[in-house]
Amino acid sequence: MSSKQKYRYFFRSLLIRRLLIVLLLLAQMAFIVFSILYYSNMKWVSLGLRILALLTVFHLITHPIPSAMKISTVLLILLFPLFGGALYWFFRFQTTTVGYKKALRRVERATAPAFRAIETVSWETDGIPADAQRLIRYLNTIPNFPLYQKTETAYYSDGKLFQNALLEELKQAKRYIFLEFFIIGEGEFWTSVLEVLKERAQAGVDVRVIYDDLGCFVTLPPKYMNRLRAYGIRCEVFNRFVPFLTAIQNNRDHRKIAVVDGTVAFTGGINLADEYINVRRRFGHWKDSAIRLRGDGAWSLTVMFLQMWSFLSNKQEDWERYYPLTLPTQHRENALVQPYCDSPMDGEHVSEQVYLQIIHGARHRLYITTPYLAPDDCLLTALKSAGKSGVDVRLILPHHPDKPAVHFTGRSYYRELIASGVRIYEYTNGFIHSKSILSDGKIACIGTANLDFRSLYLHFECGVCLYRADAVLAMETDFLQTLFRSKEITERDCRVSPPKKLLQDICRLFSPWM
Repeated sequence: MSSKQKYRYFFRSLLIRRLLIVLLLLAQMAFIVFSILYYSNMKWVSLGLRILALLTVFHLITHPIPSAMKISTVLLILLFPLFGGALYWFFRFQTTTVGYKKALRRVERATAPAFRAIETVSWETDGIPADAQRLIRYLNTIPNFPLYQKTETAYYSDGKLFQNALLEELKQAKRYIFLEFFIIGEGEFWTSVLEVLKERAQAGVDVRVIYDDLGCFVTLPPKYMNRLRAYGIRCEVFNRFVPFLTAIQNNRDHRKIAVVDGTVAFTGGINLADEYINVRRRFGHWKDSAIRLRGDGAWSLTVMFLQMWSFLSNKQEDWERYYPLTLPTQHRENALVQPYCDSPMDGEHVSEQVYLQIIHGARHRLYITTPYLAPDDCLLTALKSAGKSGVDVRLILPHHPDKPAVHFTGRSYYRELIASGVRIYEYTNGFIHSKSILSDGKIACIGTANLDFRSLYLHFECGVCLYRADAVLAMETDFLQTLFRSKEITERDCRVSPPKKLLQDICRLFSPWM
């Protein structure tokens, strides 16, 4: 069988598998709705469902749930009062979700001291930028992510640059390689990485890979982990996708982490698939970014990987075994870095808080890149407030979307943002997937979280906050250069027909579930 025939067979089997799963999910939903409607003919059942709907609305109002999620859920209950509340509680109290939360809490408690095994910096230390202290203090005290010095930073504005740097570091691995990615796709990029991983594994290096099952649903064949294990590569799959209606399927591992020996770590928006290095072109040039930490700050991302590995393997890792044997003694820059991660299971929306802190702290200019725009009221208000206060706020988003419905909904926010003084650009050279925010040329954050509900509330994410780092200047330069390949959106561009505006407003109501 030729390679072309193999690809056709692979994609045909994936399409059939995907179609069967969708049909099975629809059948389950139809069965649940039919059952509720059938039994609702009984007076006591109908009364019970209506009381449940009322209690659900009361719960939504009195609990700290994002306002947009409250509105969309209440709307569902108003439209379907008999089964709206029942469906809400059906998904909320599934045993899988409860079990996930308990297991994650155990792992996080056991590994919490590991983050401070390497020398950290107190937010009260002299020399910490005053305009960064609030954000540093928040990450240091609430989610417990320390601040590190003795770290060099390198920013990569393109997937190919990231690929070259990653391969170079992987080849130098002596003890271990940890990779955790939302998407791994068979092709040139992954093949180049896999060849190095196989060679290092044969040399006795501890090589481990985590990938998200739904993220790789159409990019890897089923049970791909067995192939990696046959190469001597240890592999775990996050939240294996099953064709059953479970709320836990909404929670995906959207993180991108690569660690070498605990001294070098990468993160950012780039996955290990060919579109990210522009070998496979879907929407023109794929614009993305990543960051490399060399030094103390790489340890935090190492611990984050070990936490996820312990959770998936159900075995507590002895993190002291992975403590870096040597750390660089010479540092070209005096950067302060603060890696962090975000879990949808703990009720603390770290990624959103990071964005809010940086937005509120901006005094002169605020630059943001994101592929998706579906902000909660808090973020939307913060952006509008910054624009009204005279801060030069600029957002770069895609002009050619990969998800038309999300892009269509995101454009509905343009009108009020532009009216508040925020300048919005759309990248016309292809698709922009970079996730970054910069304030006043001093503070920056780069990571995996988009400005949408899925990233901020439903997915596992990670990122790095940077202070007085070389990468901050490189990120700002890249942002300004990207503006030249983008079109500024004006109020005139936002004018749409009344039916289209109504449709956008309706889509906004359900944006938390897109």
